[in-house]
Order: sequence, then C-alpha cells, then structure tokens
Amino acid sequence: MKDMIVVAVDAMGGDNAPLEIVKGAVDAVNEENRVKVKLFGDEATIKNELSKYSFDNSKIEIVHTSEVIETAEAPVNAIRGKKDSSLVRGIRDVKEGGSDAFVSAGSSGAVLVGGQVLVGKAKGVKRAPLAPLIPTEKGVALLIDCGANVDARSDHLLQFAQIGSIYMENVLGIKNPKVAIVNIGAEEEKGNALVKETMPLLKELDNINFIGSIEARDIPKGDADVIVCEAFVGNVILKLYEGVASTLLKTIKGGLLKNLRSKIGALLVKPALKETLKDFDVEKYGGAPLLGLNSLVVKAHGSSNAVEVKNAILQCVTFSDQDITGKISERFE
Repeated sequence: MKDMIVVAVDAMGGDNAPLEIVKGAVDAVNEENRVKVKLFGDEATIKNELSKYSFDNSKIEIVHTSEVIETAEAPVNAIRGKKDSSLVRGIRDVKEGGSDAFVSAGSSGAVLVGGQVLVGKAKGVKRAPLAPLIPTEKGVALLIDCGANVDARSDHLLQFAQIGSIYMENVLGIKNPKVAIVNIGAEEEKGNALVKETMPLLKELDNINFIGSIEARDIPKGDADVIVCEAFVGNVILKLYEGVASTLLKTIKGGLLKNLRSKIGALLVKPALKETLKDFDVEKYGGAPLLGLNSLVVKAHGSSNAVEVKNAILQCVTFSDQDITGKISERFE
C-alpha cells in the first residue's frame, strides 16, 4: 500500500470546469490524507479558484498547460495536435510515473484515445472497456463496456466479464460476483450473432460466476453484479438509465407540488424520499474507470459537479490499494 496516491486531474475538462473540478480536488485532499492532486490547466485560472478554499498547500500542485481539448474535436487529431493540453499532459504524467491515476470530465473520445494510446493496455488485455457503476435495488452493478469498444468480438467480451469480476470483487468487496450478458431474452437461442457466439464461451470459464442472459428490464433489479455487453448496447443502456431517472424525478417533484394537499404530503414524505433516492444519485459513484490499462484512467461525467469529481479522485485510492491493474494483468498474462 502506497503512503500517498497522486492523482492527475484535467482541471479544464468538462461543462463546469474549472470551478467544480477545482472544488472537487480540494474536497478530496481535505477528506483523504493519502491523496495528492496535480491540477493540469491554466495556472492563473486555477490559482484564482483555489484562493476561495482552505487546504494543505502541499497536497495540491498546479501544472500549467496552454491548451484545452474541446468536446467537439476529433479525438485522435486532438491528442496528436494539442500536446500541451490539460488532458494530454495529465495522461502523459501518468504514463511517465509522475501520477498514479488520471481523472477527467472532458471529451470522452479524447480520454479513451489518450488512455489506450498514451498509457497503453496491460499485458494480455485485448481491449480496455469503460465500466461505470450503475445503481440497482440491491446496490450497484458494473456495466462493461459502455463506450470504448463498439465493434467488440466474443473474445473481448470474455475478457470484459473477467475484468468486471476482478473489479467488483476487489473494489466493491462482492465475493463471487454474478456475471450476466445483455440479451433480449433468457433463452440461449435468442440474441444477435455476437451474443450467441459469446454465451457458450462464457459458460466454459471457470474463474467467473456466469449466470446467463439478463434482459434490460432486470438490470435495475440487481439480478447481476457485472453486466457484459459491447459498447453500443452499453451506452444505450447507460443513457436510457440516466434519462429515465431524471424524468421520474421531475415527474415525482411535479406531482408533489401540484396543489396544496400534495404539498402537505410532500413535506411528510420528503425525508424518507430523500434518503431512498440517495442510492440512485450518480454523484456518489464518481467516474467510470477505463479498465485494463497500465495505469488507472477515470472518465467523469461531462456535467460533473464537485461531489462527483471528489468521488472520482477518491476511488483511485481503492483502485491503487487493491492493485487492480496488477490483478488484471496477472489474469491475462
């Protein structure tokens, strides 16, 4: 276990940068003594934001960069062309050993390309999947892959299942996590060509607890701990998850404030409702790790606030302590 975990943070990436990014970094170092943050971005802007807070100056370092990668830019061109951007410099610092992990709420494409090209995949890993935690009735599940590998093959999905099991067992402490593949029915004969090809191969693996298919409607019930799919399907599931949750909250709020009677009822139910909805708050889960790389790269939501940024930074401590990178590499070497 390392005495200090150094996390490189893209201070200029995301819809709420640098305000929320800097605040999240300050909150992280104030909460966890073992975390040091290196903020990559415009030095004057970052200093101005830091002046609003109290923290141990030795725990936050500013690394000045002159460029920013915008969300609309082509990822490969941006990584190649903007070598002094906060995103590229931060990832390179991880590659060169200056930091243990990298966190960004910036361009998803650039984070994925930068992680795979600059940090590189761990030995034996064929594709590095993006894997967010999603809330369920029973806690959380790992959705793997949700955005990195749209045209995955069956051998990639086999690795995703094993990588997801390692993550859930060591980071979340779930022993023998249940693994399922996303399908349109429980029957083995159902599914597209990729699912039909992958299913029997998953059944043959003796190092995972494979329980078969899972339909999208059963994911929120918590029937599986690791949800395996290729990135197109995973991204649709994730976005629908977020959209339905947002719509339901707005609808419930509208109903509770409809008239005087409902407002009185809302006052009575508010404490219990607030406590119940805590588990479905995406802020508490931080970012989505790009698993299977030589070092940890975490993609936070583009709209991340300080709480999400803080939690994305703090999850790097558990990842490092449990040596997830080493365990994944060891599995596939």
